[in-house]
Amino acid sequence: MAQSILGDDAKAAQLSQLLQALQNPDNVQRTDAESALNSQWLDAQPDALLVGLAEQIQRSPDPAAPPQTRTFAAVLFRRMSNKNKKIKTEDGEDVTIDLYRTLSQRTKDFTRSKLLECLQQEQINTVRDKIGDAVAEIARHGLSRSTDPGQRSAAFRVFSTTPEIIEKEHEQAVMGVFQQGFKDSDLSVRLAAMEAFSSFFEQLNKNAQKKYQYLLPEILSILPSVRNSTDEDHLTRAILAVIVLAEFSPKMFKDHFHDLVTFSIGIVKDKELSDTARQNALELMATFADNAPAMCKRDSNYTTEMVMQCLALMADVGAGDEDASGWNEAEDLDQDESDANHVAGEQTMDRLANKLGGPTLLPPTFEWMPKMLNSSSWQEKHAALMAISAISEGCKDLMEEQLDQVLNLIMPTLGDAHPRVRWAGCNALGQMSTDFAGTMQEKYAERVVPALTKVLEAPESRVQSHAAAALVNFCEEAESEVLQPFLPELLTRLHALLQRPEKYVQEQALSTIATVADSAEAAFSQYYDVLMPLMISALQAPQEKETRLIKSKAMECATLIALAVGREKMGQDAITMMQILDTIQNSITDSDDPQANYLLHSWGRMCRVMSRDFLPYLPRVMPPLMSMASAKADIQMLDDEAEAAQYEGDEGFELVPLKGKFIRINTAVMDDKHTAIELISVYAHNLGGAFEPYVKELMDQVVLQSLTFFFHDPVRAAAAEAIPKLLNAYKEVHGLQDAGTVELWARVIDKILDALKEEPQVENLAEIYECFYECLEVMGDNCLSEDHMSRFIDVAKVALEEYQGRVKERADERNGADSPVTSSKPNGIAPNATASSSNSADAEWENDDEDSEEMQLAIEDDANLLSDMNKAFHNMAKYQKLSFLPYWRRLLPFYQTFAMNPADATMRQWALCVYDDALEFWPSSATVEFMNEYIRPALDVGLKDPNAANRQAACYGVGVAAQFGGNDTPWASYAASCLPLLFAACDSPAARSEEHIYATENACAAIAKVLMHCPKLGVSIDNLPSIAEAWLDTLPVTNDDEAAPWAYGYLSELVDGEFAAAYGRAPKLVKDICEAIAGEVLAGNARARAEGVMRRLYGVAMGRDGGREMRTVVEAMEGNVRGVCASVVGG
Repeated sequence: MAQSILGDDAKAAQLSQLLQALQNPDNVQRTDAESALNSQWLDAQPDALLVGLAEQIQRSPDPAAPPQTRTFAAVLFRRMSNKNKKIKTEDGEDVTIDLYRTLSQRTKDFTRSKLLECLQQEQINTVRDKIGDAVAEIARHGLSRSTDPGQRSAAFRVFSTTPEIIEKEHEQAVMGVFQQGFKDSDLSVRLAAMEAFSSFFEQLNKNAQKKYQYLLPEILSILPSVRNSTDEDHLTRAILAVIVLAEFSPKMFKDHFHDLVTFSIGIVKDKELSDTARQNALELMATFADNAPAMCKRDSNYTTEMVMQCLALMADVGAGDEDASGWNEAEDLDQDESDANHVAGEQTMDRLANKLGGPTLLPPTFEWMPKMLNSSSWQEKHAALMAISAISEGCKDLMEEQLDQVLNLIMPTLGDAHPRVRWAGCNALGQMSTDFAGTMQEKYAERVVPALTKVLEAPESRVQSHAAAALVNFCEEAESEVLQPFLPELLTRLHALLQRPEKYVQEQALSTIATVADSAEAAFSQYYDVLMPLMISALQAPQEKETRLIKSKAMECATLIALAVGREKMGQDAITMMQILDTIQNSITDSDDPQANYLLHSWGRMCRVMSRDFLPYLPRVMPPLMSMASAKADIQMLDDEAEAAQYEGDEGFELVPLKGKFIRINTAVMDDKHTAIELISVYAHNLGGAFEPYVKELMDQVVLQSLTFFFHDPVRAAAAEAIPKLLNAYKEVHGLQDAGTVELWARVIDKILDALKEEPQVENLAEIYECFYECLEVMGDNCLSEDHMSRFIDVAKVALEEYQGRVKERADERNGADSPVTSSKPNGIAPNATASSSNSADAEWENDDEDSEEMQLAIEDDANLLSDMNKAFHNMAKYQKLSFLPYWRRLLPFYQTFAMNPADATMRQWALCVYDDALEFWPSSATVEFMNEYIRPALDVGLKDPNAANRQAACYGVGVAAQFGGNDTPWASYAASCLPLLFAACDSPAARSEEHIYATENACAAIAKVLMHCPKLGVSIDNLPSIAEAWLDTLPVTNDDEAAPWAYGYLSELVDGEFAAAYGRAPKLVKDICEAIAGEVLAGNARARAEGVMRRLYGVAMGRDGGREMRTVVEAMEGNVRGVCASVVGG
């Protein structure tokens, strides 16, 4: 062991104390220590600092010191040795180099020797890893050529911790080093080389990765020897290394995939191996499903074997607790079972379902379901039910068609003798109630609700609780009328659960009652007198720490009941409830009291219930809310990844990378800030002008600042939502012309435009555009200056350019799929002999995988952004009118590029909507200059667009062109020329499908506008009566409340004009009007006029053939439509 050269024990003790201070959670003490480190050690005696840290890594002067001291010393050694230091060259030039290079040779030799010695001797894995990271700062490639296997292995450990050291070297040299490592005679060296390569490969870009893919066969050839070794740690490490490669370049495994499946499944099957090894092999296979699902679907064995092994792992549950007595009596229901086999199986089935889909996964899965559910083993029944829960979301489309059969499998298990089977049956029904929301509630309520209600009487408390939880899933997606028949029995059973001794059962019963109240709404009123007194009694009980969560749930339940039944039904209870909330607020003293968060939301609900009667309580509610909303970011700056690693997993904290460093953020504080700002929105919206006294303070001290609060995305989103509501509350009191309103708006719009420029997140940028257009609705006409409009166009231009960049990146990612490796591999896992190597097959194979989940979310975020930008442009054109045109004109190249982009439907829709707004809100004389080059070509393409949303936008554009075409422009003539395409949009086979119905109804309305307006504008339409008669067959309009008034308005004109074809179709048209009224797309004068036309047509129809045809049509109507008919015409 190398001799110490630090100097004396006092200096060693001094450094030890400094290390302790650097780890002190107190900010002041830690800051003082950092100052001492820099001035007294780093600047004054760097050699002594590095030597001392190396000695601290090996052993702390305090024998009782925990391993964290050695870990921290290793982290600090790495950071300090990598610090920049300025020196003068022999030529007198200032240069900056790493501190380690400035040390004396003696110090370098000592620290190198000491660290390698520590690396060999350290027994604790976490400490050894950090020592390896420190070694990486001083290691060079010479170590990999050592005659000592331990040193060769250590060198690859260095490479794996800091792969950037390798990347800087010549490619051929790197490949040579790895090839040498993969063929090393010592297995530990080969394994270390695998790990180093995976770390190195991970941080390469896609193009660079392709240069190294030919090494894959040599990597895979190591697996059999690792499998045959007796060291399971070796096997785990090898699989983890391959997982990294599979995640970043799955398709390079193509020619080896079948054999890799066989190898991995063999490990999963081997019950002699540890759970960790088996689960890692399963994870490797699941990684391929995540990243290359098409490759998995093609393999003849993959899906079948994966399903079998997942189900087998899922049946590995309840060992040593056959009767589930221990399970039922457990006090901690949230035990961490993340490393259990059954959890690994469930999670993998979920991933397979989401990536492979129902057609691939359901056949092998449901081949096993009946057998397992009829098994004598409760574990197999449990596994089958949990598998149904796991796959229902990913297999939604196909399973929804077979819900009858699936429920036939599940329902008998609710009466099984074993409690964990009944629990799993409840779980499956609860998950399906969410995944098949709507269908489950509308079609299967009579099967599901009574069955789960019966389970509420199970003898086991955990089963009772889970049945109640499943009912939450069902009820939160159910309409009031669906639940009403079941409320008496359901609430009776839930009321009984409130009397159970187990707190978790009471808590769940309260949550379920709250959900039932929220969904049942006014229908809950008849149960109010029984349940609300229980809630009030529970909330008035003395404060005790062990009952705080139950009181929180009671608070939630009571306020949701209040929301359901309303102020009038509550009577004096409303005042009592407010007093209770006030008492609870004054009693909260502990920072971890769960009542605090529940209280915030309860105040918000009671505000909605009481409206202006809530005002007397605002002075008590607002100060703590203001304090929470004003919270500053609680952050700590960390220098590098190694330092950040010390804090990974800290509950209530998040690590955010920033320019090579990390910010450690107290997310608990940020979550509270977000909640507080959300509640400010609730108060401003519900109280309106009565909330005005708080508006300016909140705007200036909280909300506007939070719009650029970059430490927490939800805070910015909540601020964007609050701003229009606060602005409107102020306007209600002071009006638009008030100097205070003008001054407030100036601050608001300036901050919004800044936020549009600075917002880094696409999802939040959409929220800010929504804030912008809602503010325009509040402030009205001409509320923006020329500077505002110019800034808006500037930020919109940047947003559109960045959107185009993201679209291109996604296209490049799709087209830049990894090339498969086709080289042979003599020993180990051989390439699949049947795999095609043709270029055409590869090209097909590379591009047939679905977009990753991350990419799909990014596409959805971009679609939302463009939608909200459309609405912003809409309101700019509407409220700024022609003053916006000069600024609008600056983006003409974008409109044209987007409108004619054949590959991106979202772009085309965005441009069409911009053009529609120009036609609607600006005089036709102002838009005619853009007609032939820009707008008309876009509408022509849009009317034939296969994308329904784009056809809808184009049809709407033609309609407004007809409506506002004007006598002196060619717009009306153009609109009339579009009639054939508009009829074609109504006549397609799928015109009435859910996807296309809005396009169809907009085409119907556009035809009506053309036929109504164009003749009045001097445009002759040949065969107008025949066209009008054909138009009658494009009705009804029952979904689009903007299109419906135009359609039925034109119908009214035809009937008023005694149009014979309309009277000839009287029974059909009566039905069309009834369906529109039932669909609630007509209101006010439009509805009244349509009802008058309907009575006339009904009278005509009843006067023919004894009214037989009309009665037949009425009898065929759906119940609610027939009810409308009866209410309008009588009878």
